[in-house]
Amino acid sequence: FSSFRPRQLTVQMMQNPQILAALQERLDGLNGSPSGYIESLPKVVKRRVNALKNLQVKCAHIEAKFYEEVHELERKYAALYQPLFDKRSDIVKAAYEPTDEECEWKADEEEELTEEMKEKAKLEEEKKDEEKEDPKGIPEFWLTVFKNVDLLSDMLQEHDEPILKHLQDIKVKFSDPGQPMSFTLEFHFEPNEFFTNAMLTKTYKMRSEPDENDPFSFDGPEIMCCTGCTIDWTKGKNVTLKTIKKKQKHKGRGTVRTVTKTVPNDSFFNFFTPPEVPENGELDEDSEAVLAADFEIGHFIRERIVPRAVLYFTGEAIEDDDDDTEVTVYCVQEGEEEADEENDPDYDPKVRPSLTTHIHTL
Repeated sequence: FSSFRPRQLTVQMMQNPQILAALQERLDGLNGSPSGYIESLPKVVKRRVNALKNLQVKCAHIEAKFYEEVHELERKYAALYQPLFDKRSDIVKAAYEPTDEECEWKADEEEELTEEMKEKAKLEEEKKDEEKEDPKGIPEFWLTVFKNVDLLSDMLQEHDEPILKHLQDIKVKFSDPGQPMSFTLEFHFEPNEFFTNAMLTKTYKMRSEPDENDPFSFDGPEIMCCTGCTIDWTKGKNVTLKTIKKKQKHKGRGTVRTVTKTVPNDSFFNFFTPPEVPENGELDEDSEAVLAADFEIGHFIRERIVPRAVLYFTGEAIEDDDDDTEVTVYCVQEGEEEADEENDPDYDPKVRPSLTTHIHTL
């Protein structure tokens, strides 16, 4: 009974809105404030602390050099990955038919199958293949990848899907040696009825140096801005615009006329026309939110989608992402509740621990 009473009292207190508000106010006041101990230090000790801070700034500059060299390594290994990605692209678009040896893959569930069951399954597969028209390559490969990933599927509209069926490959190109740090996403399309571009691009410029005004905030390269490209739409096929009709009534005569107006339309292809950042770097809240999401998407495509596309196509990478998701446990009165942080807006997707790219919000 004695152990239950304090817990019961705590629960009652936490249900009191006034107590919760006072507690929150107190926590807000503590957040980010220096401890009283530091303020109470003698002047001579504070002087030495300043010396430590200057050392920390030098560490930040060394760390920046480290990330620059990591970027050079990424560029080097990108050249080694590319032949494999090119072959992947050739298989997807039916430019290359893999050999029987290249197609051998022992799935986990096949390990326990008897030879008889395997033969039966093989015959059933062959029967299905005979009934279907022989498809070329891997149809709708990239569209399926996009639809399987929440971050990307949220951008897709129904009118985008027929266009993305023509997407044949996505490549990542790094900036040349000696140039400012950046990467470009290249979206390669087969000839189609929607636009004349064979390739659409999106370039992300990064900064890997401490901010002079806030050097201690440096924690790796930041995406600073991005530029898209002009899409040469076929007449009447631009899915980023829609035509609406509005009726207007004349105030004096009372006559009604129909006005046709072209307005922006939701579409994945708005991805290639991000908000422009003014020279002073100031943006309104909506543009800032759009850019922050854009940076996250660009980073995710570069770090996860391009290197592991087949696993997002099959869904296996999504299962891995779910396994990696952190779970926070909160105490709620007498019970416990688990909260999945998968959809946390602050989630910063990272794959390779060698290079941490941060999303810079203006």
